[in-house]
Amino acid sequence: MDNLKSKIQNPKSDCGLFVGLVTLDLIYLADSAPKSNQKIVATDYTVAAGGPATNAAVTFSHLDNQATVLGVVGSHPMTQLIRGDLVNYKVAIADLEPTTDLAPPVSSIIVTQATGERAVVSINSVKTQANSGSIPPNILQNVDIVLIDGHQMMVSYSIAQMAKAKNIPVALDCGSWKSGFEQILPFVDYAICSANFYPPNCQTGEDVFAYLGRFGIPHIAITHGQKPIEYLSCTKTGIVDVPQIQAVDTLGAGDIFHGAFCHYILRENFTDALALAANIAADSCKFFGTRRWMDFK
Repeated sequence: MDNLKSKIQNPKSDCGLFVGLVTLDLIYLADSAPKSNQKIVATDYTVAAGGPATNAAVTFSHLDNQATVLGVVGSHPMTQLIRGDLVNYKVAIADLEPTTDLAPPVSSIIVTQATGERAVVSINSVKTQANSGSIPPNILQNVDIVLIDGHQMMVSYSIAQMAKAKNIPVALDCGSWKSGFEQILPFVDYAICSANFYPPNCQTGEDVFAYLGRFGIPHIAITHGQKPIEYLSCTKTGIVDVPQIQAVDTLGAGDIFHGAFCHYILRENFTDALALAANIAADSCKFFGTRRWMDFK
């Protein structure tokens, strides 16, 4: 009811479905990551819901859209922290396993204060894989765009097929290669890759473009941090410059980029959407944690 009310109040908002990993992130700011047998004291910390699809959904919602995360949350007491954070940022949860009492995946993250670089220890969704029978009915009703991060592969495959049948664009977060991506690629409209994304037998960016192109993906981009974004869009190649900043924290910048891209691609052409998303991601790196940048936008 709250989502419907918001949609009526903001008729220009779009609806996005973000499929994948839901974690609890414990984020610390420190002088450096600890060495073997060393204890360190953090100068700041924060707790937030995390995971690529989840952070993207929060960004999409922050940009005045309706966002739903499709993932495994469950009923463990720790999930209240996840739920509270997502309620605060107006992100709905479509829980694939609402009755599971397993603890959610937890990520412990140390951000180095001088450089903004991060060290991460986490467990992904390997132990919390759901099957397509867990997908809620009518999950794609009124959805304008789908983003998949690859952490719920069976569910993602079904959602990608369903979205294609309904002419709903699918964006794929290609952070790293995951087994099963090859089944989803034929249904993808936008493949947004990190510089660390290497499909089988790929060693260069040119290899990646060629590999993804064989699946008929019309729009492909490879991000390189603060270096320009490379893209291939309907046979046209080029680069998109990104803002140069002094980073405080790079954690979640890629996720935030994907959420912003989903917002802008519904309004702009591919290269403009990449540039505008890069601006949002760069702004997020000026602040500690994955949420504080929103207080200044």
